[in-house]
Amino acid sequence: MRIDLNGDVGESLPGDAAGNPDSRLVPHLTSANVACGFHAGNPAVMRDTVALAREHGVAVGAHPSFPDPEGFGRRELQFSPADVEDFVAYQVGVLAAIAAAQGVRLQHVKPHGALFNMAARDAALADAVARAAKGIDPGLILFGLPGSELIEAGKRAGLRTAAEGFADRAYLSDGTLVPRQQAGAVIVDAAAVIPRVIRMARDHLVEAIDGATVHLVVDTICVHGDTPGASELAGRIRAALAGNGVDVKAVAAA
Repeated sequence: MRIDLNGDVGESLPGDAAGNPDSRLVPHLTSANVACGFHAGNPAVMRDTVALAREHGVAVGAHPSFPDPEGFGRRELQFSPADVEDFVAYQVGVLAAIAAAQGVRLQHVKPHGALFNMAARDAALADAVARAAKGIDPGLILFGLPGSELIEAGKRAGLRTAAEGFADRAYLSDGTLVPRQQAGAVIVDAAAVIPRVIRMARDHLVEAIDGATVHLVVDTICVHGDTPGASELAGRIRAALAGNGVDVKAVAAA
C-alpha cells in the first residue's frame, strides 16, 4: 500500500512576518506543489523552494493558478480555454526552467484553488490545462480530484494522472470539496485529520460534511501550506501513515 503526501508551497514572500513556513513543511512531504507567481510567489521564491525540495529529496510540481494575487487564486474567474492554456503553459514553463537550472525535472502539475475546482467540473478548462502541461513536458503527471474532468482530460491527452485527496478539507457527498467560505470547510484538528487520512489511504473512504460515506481512491493526499499548523500536521500524518503500513513515496518514485 502506497501514497504520496503533497503540499502547496512557495506561497510566502521573503520578509513575511511568519518567516518561511516551507522550511518546516517540505521535509515531511514527498511532493511539493510550487506556486508559479500568479497567485503567490515570484521567481526568487520559486528558485528557493525548488532548492529546498531538492535538498530534502522531495519531488517538485507546478501549482499554476488564475492570474489573481488579490484573491489568492481562490476566486472563480471567467477565462476562455485558450487563455487558460496560455497562462498555465507560461507558469509551468517558467517553473520548469527554474527547476532545470538546478538539475530538477518537474514531476507533476496541480492547478491551484479556483482553477482546480472549475477544471474538475468543466471539460473544456480541464483539456486546456492538460494540453498546457503536455506541451511543456509529456512526462508530467496531472493531479485532480478522483473521477473529475481533470483526470479524464489528462487521460485524453495521454498524460499520467494522480487522483488527489485532501487531509485538511471537508468533502461534500458528491466527492467535491466544501467551498472555503462555508463553515467547516477547513479541518485543522489533528485528532480529526489523522484518522480520516488513514481511512482515505487504506479503505478509500471519507466521511462527508453531512455524514455520508464517500468512496474515493487516491494516489496522493494534500496538506495545504496555509492551513494553521500545517508543518506539524504533515509530520504527524506521515508518521501515522507509515505506522499503519502505508508506504509514503512520491507518485513518480519507482
